[in-house]
Amino acid sequence: MACAFAEKEFLSDAPSPLATPRASEKALLRFITCGSVDDGKSTLIGRMLYDAQTIAEDQLAALDRDSKKFGTQNGALDFALLVDGLAAEREQGITIDVAYRYFRTDKRAFIVADTPGHEQYTRNMATGASTADLAILLIDARKGILPQTRRHAFIVSMLGVRDVALAINKMDLVDYSEARFNEIVTAFHDMARELDFQTIAPLPISALEGDNIAALSERTPWFQGEALLPFLENVESARAQAGDEPFRFTVQWVNRPNPDFRGFSGWVAAGAIRPGDEIVSLPSGKTSRVKRIVTQDGDLDAAVAGQSVTLTLADEIDASRGDVLVAAQQRPDVASQARARLLWTAETDMHPGASYIVKLGARTANATVADIHHLTDIHTFEPAPARPLGLNEIALATLRFDRPLIVGDYRDNRDLGGFILIDRITNETVAFGLIDQRQTPQKEEAAPSEETAPPPDRALLRRRLPASLGPALFSGVCVGSGAILLGASPATGLLLGLADAVLRPLARGVYANHRLNRARAAARSEERLGDGAGI
Repeated sequence: MACAFAEKEFLSDAPSPLATPRASEKALLRFITCGSVDDGKSTLIGRMLYDAQTIAEDQLAALDRDSKKFGTQNGALDFALLVDGLAAEREQGITIDVAYRYFRTDKRAFIVADTPGHEQYTRNMATGASTADLAILLIDARKGILPQTRRHAFIVSMLGVRDVALAINKMDLVDYSEARFNEIVTAFHDMARELDFQTIAPLPISALEGDNIAALSERTPWFQGEALLPFLENVESARAQAGDEPFRFTVQWVNRPNPDFRGFSGWVAAGAIRPGDEIVSLPSGKTSRVKRIVTQDGDLDAAVAGQSVTLTLADEIDASRGDVLVAAQQRPDVASQARARLLWTAETDMHPGASYIVKLGARTANATVADIHHLTDIHTFEPAPARPLGLNEIALATLRFDRPLIVGDYRDNRDLGGFILIDRITNETVAFGLIDQRQTPQKEEAAPSEETAPPPDRALLRRRLPASLGPALFSGVCVGSGAILLGASPATGLLLGLADAVLRPLARGVYANHRLNRARAAARSEERLGDGAGI
């Protein structure tokens, strides 16, 4: 909620979003700083806040005290402490959690996410990138491109960020070498050919010294581009340039304060809506028209992406939390299977066939990882052989849901295309997922029915029969022989062996059937809980 209030305050002087769709996005820029550990992400944000003159005098005094106590700059101002607020972060000199900072200049308002560079905290970096319009990817001028640099570049591309400011940091430690700068930029462009970036803007900076942050530095006369802050003030992200999108509205709450009012409260995820427009409620497929657009400040003539409103409809249709209201002529897919890219965030490996809870938008369901098609080699961005998915690994997989879900390609709509997987036992978030409808697998041919199935291959059955009886007979022989060696008569040993050969497989079948029934009962219970949550 604090984020929403801060964003509202920033945009108080901006043009009304109703005047022009996405006007608010032109005034506000969300960006992320990412890169490998110790590349200077927190220091850069602190320097930007300082140069933008958004730090109050009491905060500056506190920064001076903290720099002498925790800083790494021999008593000088350590700008990283402005965003590294956790005790563990200050003690270790690293970023662990995502830190959001809000500031504005005369031209624009910003929300910046400072994310950790350690591989252990990649999940936190992905969280920050999931809402970003632009990424500032930092590279240490001394070290160049590192594996974590490649991983972060791939993740921001995968999460739909199309604009990158390539900040070559610590130029003061390489004597502001133009040759070193050009070498790193060339290497990054070669690497990024496999990524879907629209804009890559390289900048030579020194976050500690302030070179090329608020203004161009005299130490880099060879650089002819913009400084970082002016670049951020003027850039128009690919998301802001996107054309009109189909209307998508996720229902968060059925608002019924009295018998005379029934509205659907939620978030306009994409597009625009006006009274009189025809909509469809999914997954039910019921149609109606928008009667009113209600807010706390009164009714609106239109609502656009980014606004939270309550819609009343001309007809009494059944819709609940998790349903999606969409434009009648532009419906998304409703499917019980989808192909998705997964970023695994759990310490334990994932295996095909495992069952998890999926949260897609405001809807919850059970999901099974039906197949892992391939992993992504983070060093080459090429497909790698499929295997159990480990921490921070990325894969293309097919998921099956226990009920139809409204799905859309993540590149078209983040709200309908992004989801998380949750472990059913520990409630741990084990993966971030992105629907990739452009790679929907081909439908498998249906298995032949019993009436049309070809006759069985008797030779094949003869080969399979010993394979199925072998373990049971071997176990029976062992039991019978053991009984005879312990003093039992041959007849008693024979009976014990036959009993073991028959009863052991039977007991295993009963136990397996019991586990299957328990799993089905748990799934039905989870489904009832999921349905109840939407009432």
